[in-house]
Amino acid sequence: MAPSPSLLPLAISLGDPASIGPEVVAKCWDRRDELNLPPFVAVGDPRSISIVWDGEIIVVDNPREADAAFDHGLPLLMVPATEGGVPGVPTTAGAHCSLDALEIAVGLARSGSVAAVVTGPVSKQQLYGIGFSHPGQTEFVAERCGVSPGNVAMMLAGPTLRTVPVTTHIPLTQVAGRLNPAMIEARGRATLRGLQRNFGIVEPRLAIAGLNPHAGEGGALGREEIEIIQPAIEALRAEGWHVSGPHPADTMFHASARARYDAALCMYHDQALIPLKALHFEEGVNLTLGLPIVRTAPDHGTAFDIAGEDRADPRAMAAAIRMAASCAAHRAAAQ
Repeated sequence: MAPSPSLLPLAISLGDPASIGPEVVAKCWDRRDELNLPPFVAVGDPRSISIVWDGEIIVVDNPREADAAFDHGLPLLMVPATEGGVPGVPTTAGAHCSLDALEIAVGLARSGSVAAVVTGPVSKQQLYGIGFSHPGQTEFVAERCGVSPGNVAMMLAGPTLRTVPVTTHIPLTQVAGRLNPAMIEARGRATLRGLQRNFGIVEPRLAIAGLNPHAGEGGALGREEIEIIQPAIEALRAEGWHVSGPHPADTMFHASARARYDAALCMYHDQALIPLKALHFEEGVNLTLGLPIVRTAPDHGTAFDIAGEDRADPRAMAAAIRMAASCAAHRAAAQ
């Protein structure tokens, strides 16, 4: 669905001021017509943009001013850092600024002042250094929205594939021990409901991957499929959902297989992210499912090593903006 012309603007937190976040947001505004982008307002320190871009920045006091300003310059809600910075050189002041911008952007979405939030890349290392206690931005946004981390899911989405990992940022050696039927059910349910709410898919189809080679080969290569994954599949089916699996992961991601489902639920981080990035590296979007607001992010990091060199590709940020607008439009249409 194309974004509704009456939709409120989106809020984009710029991320770490020393990252490529400010650059890709500015490039998105520059190429807004080519990339088919709806109006948005940046949230952050204007100096982080002006040091990497010489275009017009229009400071606004209210996100509703973004529509009128959007054709004339990049609208920005100012969140100044305590000191200026240099692209590629993260600082404590920059970490505070990125967290403040995230907090404000989420607050705007929760209050209904913007249609959705797109979050720029942050440095977890820098955030941890200022007392940030969440594993990442996803968990922070969930807490601010009053949602338990167990009830949200991280979807990675591209033009022909959507994947959701059951476990995320843990060592591979811990995956089998962390998996349980209730966790798989919760991630599966969040995925199915998210497909309905954010993509308008009335009867979504979920394919669930096995953990072991050949999905365990009937127990010969591991019993997790039999003892953990299959009970979760049966529970979801009993609720009326269209769920298949457990599937051997090595045969799930070719074109004809992808045509048979709307999302793939994977057991661990790389099982979900490798196929997505192999197929859609420049267009991958991180969408948080299970929130009362729409939150997306480009599926790339801070890239401090190329910040300020005019080398950052804005396509993933543009894809995150378009998906946020589309998801918000689907939600608005369903009300």
